[in-house]
Amino acid sequence: MSQQPLRLHLPDFVDQRRVSPYQFGVVALCGLVMFIDGFDTQAISYMAPHIADEWGLSQKMLGPVFSAALVGLMVGYLVLSPLSDRFGHRRVVIAATAVFGVTTLAAVWAGDVGELVVLRCVTGMGLGAAAPSAVALTGEFSPKRLRATFVLAIYCGFSVGFVVAGLAAGWLIPDHGWRSLLWVGAAVPVLLIPFLVRSLPESPAFMIRRNTDPHRIYAVFRRIDGELPPSVPGHGEPVFSVEENDGGNRAALTSLFTRRWLWGTVLLWFVFMINLAEFYALQSWLPTIVTDLGHSMSVVVAATTLTTVGGIAAAFVTGPSMDRLGPYRTLAVLYLVGCVCVALTGTALHAPLWVLMTANFLAGCCVSGGQKSLIALAAVFYPAPMRSTGVGWALGIGRVGGILGPIVVGTALAAGWSPSTVFYAMSVPMLAAGLAVVLLGMRYGRSADDSAPSAGPPDAQTPAPALGNGRAVGPDTVI
Repeated sequence: MSQQPLRLHLPDFVDQRRVSPYQFGVVALCGLVMFIDGFDTQAISYMAPHIADEWGLSQKMLGPVFSAALVGLMVGYLVLSPLSDRFGHRRVVIAATAVFGVTTLAAVWAGDVGELVVLRCVTGMGLGAAAPSAVALTGEFSPKRLRATFVLAIYCGFSVGFVVAGLAAGWLIPDHGWRSLLWVGAAVPVLLIPFLVRSLPESPAFMIRRNTDPHRIYAVFRRIDGELPPSVPGHGEPVFSVEENDGGNRAALTSLFTRRWLWGTVLLWFVFMINLAEFYALQSWLPTIVTDLGHSMSVVVAATTLTTVGGIAAAFVTGPSMDRLGPYRTLAVLYLVGCVCVALTGTALHAPLWVLMTANFLAGCCVSGGQKSLIALAAVFYPAPMRSTGVGWALGIGRVGGILGPIVVGTALAAGWSPSTVFYAMSVPMLAAGLAVVLLGMRYGRSADDSAPSAGPPDAQTPAPALGNGRAVGPDTVI
């Protein structure tokens, strides 16, 4: 009697197994990509004063230099990240890393503001294309029970990049000039590319949908679970299947606006805009506000850095909490607590220094930590076929808030609002973000395990459609 064919279904295959060293390796590579992203994004802030001194630029002229990468990021998130639906996450990550590595290197020889702005814009496009695909790959190689934790872990790489950029700037720029930071920012991604080419796998779900050679697909499954039998052609036909995006044959971008996902997509965008507005307003104006209070530069740097450190620290709590207690419940509580902490920061501005530092840290836990947790929520919310596009568009639309946040705060301060009043006002959007997440949970959190539902594994009575080409890659084995 012939045995049933080997059936391999995603995401259940990953969800039902222990995490292998191979999966940890994939997550680590994605985390390194995010680290470089954060380093390059923040490095320009430390280079800018020295660029202005060397080229005789006014502060006004530095605006386009800062904005160029942000514009490029938005283009990368909105336009380039959906390309992974056509070319695959692996190719997009490698190509994008090569782009921002080469353009960062080219910036070493930029001779004027125009050249630097163009190169920074293209660099931002590469950074914006790489991040959503790195998040999507991390989500696909993570079991559902740990998905939020792993996504938060790689996004901590982004924040660590922020911190390391500051340390590297303090070490390199005084002795070697601002271009030395560009040399480092270019060398790291260029050196990482061979490791990505050698070790970063393609998305199995993408390969299944694209009818890739089943030997390649099966090889990835075996790297995840070494107990699978080796490839023995001619001994059975494995059946590959993968969850669908509930959009039929629609492209991932179009699927975001189908009836099932539209409400959740709009709410996610709303929360992303609020969180990025809070984050960039805090990062942009906190140094000026603390300086105006008469504190030394060391205190200004420490106060600003603590907001980033708070976000990293929060990830160690929110990640496991999102996986164990549910992403919607965890993030809603974080934003509601953030409403209180941001308001307390306004009160702490005229309190003893240790109170101000503590308030900055707690505000960072909720604002910077909330941003990381929100990306993890998006990775859990969207199924694999939509994940890169869903995360990319949420980040891209959220950049609108990131652009408007510092402008609104600057306008309020110029209109005579006190810094404390500004912080009190900033606490209100955090409350709105928390309520929006509550609504998301009420609408989508009822599905299994407090996340978007995935298709169940195929059984012997109801075979799943074979989305691979069905050629033999292993013996007749039932799993």
